[in-house]
Amino acid sequence: MTGFNSLIRTGLIAALLAATAAALPGLAAAQANPLDTTVLEAREAARKRDRNRLAAARAAMQAGAHPLTPWVEYWDLSSRLPELQVDDVEAFYTRWQGSYVEDRLRNDWLLELGRRRDWANLAHDYPRFRMNDDREVSCWWLFTEHLAGRDVTGAARTLWFAQREIDEGCNLLATALVDNQRFSVDDVYRKARLSLEMQRPGAAKAAVGLLGNAAAREVAEAIDKPMRYLRRGGGARQAQEMRVLALMRLAQGDADAAIGQMDEGTRNLRAEQAAWVWAYIGRQAAFKLSVDATLSYQRALGLLRGADARAPGWSDETLAWGVRATLRGAPSARRWPQVLRLIDAMSPAELRDPAWTYWKARALQATAAREGTEGEAQRDQARRLLEGLAGATSFYAKLAAEDLGGTATLPPAPAALSAAERAAAANHPGLGRALLLVGLGLRNEARREWNFSLRGMGDRELLAAARLACDRQDWQLCINTADRTKAEIDTSLRYPTPFADDIHQAADAAGLDPALVFGLIRQETRFMPQLRSHVGASGLMQVMPATARWVAKKIGMDWRNPAMINDPVTNLKLGTAYLKLVLDDLGGSQPMAAAAYNAGPGRPRRWREGPTLETAIWAENIPFNETRDYVKKVLSNAAIYGALLDHLKPPALRPRLGVDIGPRAAAAAVPDTELP
Repeated sequence: MTGFNSLIRTGLIAALLAATAAALPGLAAAQANPLDTTVLEAREAARKRDRNRLAAARAAMQAGAHPLTPWVEYWDLSSRLPELQVDDVEAFYTRWQGSYVEDRLRNDWLLELGRRRDWANLAHDYPRFRMNDDREVSCWWLFTEHLAGRDVTGAARTLWFAQREIDEGCNLLATALVDNQRFSVDDVYRKARLSLEMQRPGAAKAAVGLLGNAAAREVAEAIDKPMRYLRRGGGARQAQEMRVLALMRLAQGDADAAIGQMDEGTRNLRAEQAAWVWAYIGRQAAFKLSVDATLSYQRALGLLRGADARAPGWSDETLAWGVRATLRGAPSARRWPQVLRLIDAMSPAELRDPAWTYWKARALQATAAREGTEGEAQRDQARRLLEGLAGATSFYAKLAAEDLGGTATLPPAPAALSAAERAAAANHPGLGRALLLVGLGLRNEARREWNFSLRGMGDRELLAAARLACDRQDWQLCINTADRTKAEIDTSLRYPTPFADDIHQAADAAGLDPALVFGLIRQETRFMPQLRSHVGASGLMQVMPATARWVAKKIGMDWRNPAMINDPVTNLKLGTAYLKLVLDDLGGSQPMAAAAYNAGPGRPRRWREGPTLETAIWAENIPFNETRDYVKKVLSNAAIYGALLDHLKPPALRPRLGVDIGPRAAAAAVPDTELP
C-alpha cells in the first residue's frame, strides 16, 4: 500500500482521533475537521520520506483551512531541502512568520547552506535564527565569521570541546583554526582527552588527525591498542600526549592495568598530564563506587602546583565525580578541603547546579570549625550559600532550609489570573497549534511548538499557559510550564493532584504514604496515563509488562488481559503493590525504594555496599545520572505533596531520607531476589 486509502489505516486514524478527543475534551471540536486526517497522513509520509504523498497532503491543506497547515508545509519542504532555492525558503518564512516551524525550517536550511558552502546566504539568515540551539549551525556561522577576518577562537573552542558526535560544520571550523594556528596543539590534545572521556574514540582520533597523517596513525594505535603503545616508551611531546590518551583508553576497560602502568613511573609524563590520567582513573573508579577513587583523585591533586592547583582544566564531569568520590570515601580530615578544591575548579555553568552550592557550603562549615579566627568568614559564606538555595523548591533547597534550622515552606499563592490573562493564553496561535497537535497524538511536535511559544514569556504569561494546559488535562505541559516561573510560584500548577481518589485508594490498599505515590507519578509520567517509555513501560506508574504479570500473580489479580496495564486504576494497583514490595525489601528506605523503582532492586542493593553514608551523600553517588536525578526529584516531590495533602505538615525532606545508608544488617531479612 502506498497511501492511507486502506480501511485499516483509515480506521486507525479515526480511532486515534476519537481516543485523543476523549482524552482532551476541550479539543473535541478538532475531530470534526476532515483535514485532521490529512495532517496525520502528512506526518506518516514525512516519517517514510514519501514525497508524493507529502505533496498531495500539502495541496489538500492549501485548498482548505487548518491551523496545522504550516506543519504540513514544513514536512513537505524539509523533504526537498537539497532542491530548494532561497526564494522558496523566504516565501515560507513570510507565510509563517514568528511560528515554530519558521525557525525549525531555518535550522534545517542553515545546515543545508553549510553543506552547499553558501556562506553569503548563511551569514544573512543566521542572525534571524531565534532558537539558536544547534551546535553545527553555530559552527557553520563561526566559519563564515572566520572567513570574514573576525577572531572566533574563544567561541569556536567552546563549541568544539562540547561536540560529542563528529559533524561537518564543527570539523571544518576546527580544521581552519588549526591550520591558521588559532587552535594550539594543546587545544587539539585537550579535545582528544575530552572526547575519550565522553566515550567518543572516533572524535578523539579526528581531533589528533588535524595535526597530520603521522599523528593520525599514532593516535589510532594509542587508542585501539593502548597496552602495546604504552610499551613503546618515549618522552617527546607527541609521545607524551599519546601516552595520556592510551592510559585513558586502557582505564576504560582495565583500570587496574592503567594504575599498574602509572605506578611503574610517570617519568615520561609532565605533572599536568599525569594528574589528568590519575583524575580519569579516579572518575572511572568513582562510577563503580570503588574505595580506590578517592586515592586516585588525591594523587592527581597532589601533582598540581602553582597556577594549576585550583584549575587543572579537567572536565566538569571529572570534577563532579571527584566530589562524589571524596564525599563517599575520604577520611573526614581530608574530605572537606578536597571537596572545596574540586568544586572551586568547576566551570561557572556547572556551579549553577544546586548540588555544588550545597556541598560547598557544607565544606566551608566543616573546615571553618578548624580554622580559628578565620573560620567566621567561612561560616558567613556558608550561611549565605545555604540561604541562597533555601528559597527554591529543589532537593538541595529543602536540605539547605533544614540545615539553617528551619523547614522549607510552600510559597504563597500568586494573585488569581485575570480574564484577560487567561484569554491571551487561549488565543495564542502557537499554544493553540500545540494543543491541536496533542489532540492528534503528535506529542513530540506539540512539545516543541509549545516550548517555542513560551520563549520570552514572563511569570504571569507562563502561569496562564500552564492553567490552559491544566484545563485541557495535559498535566505534562501544565507542570513543565509552571516549573519555569521565577518569582510567582503556583504550587497547585506545579504539583497538581489528578486521579486523587484513585491514588489515595491504591496507596492506602498497599500501605503506602500517598504523598510518595504522588511524588513518584509526577516524576514518572506527569500524570499522563497514555505515555509509554522507549523500553515499553506503560501507564501512570510506568509499569513494565513483565513486572505487571509478576505483581498480578503475587497479589492474586486476574491477568488474562495485558492491555489492562494502561487502565489508570489497574496500573495504580500494580505500581503501588510493586513499590511497597521494594520498599519493604529495602528496609523502608524511601531513597533506595525510589532508586529500585527506576533502576531495578538489584542495583540499590549493590550501591548500599561499602561505607555507611549520610543519605544525601549516598543519593549523590548513584552512578546513573537518570536514577540520581530521579531519586532526588521523587523525594522532593513527595515532601511537597506531603504538605499539600496535610496542611499542618511542612514540606520536610530529611524525614523521608531516613537513617544513614550502609550494608544490610546481618539480622535483616534475606533480600527477595525474585523481585523484578
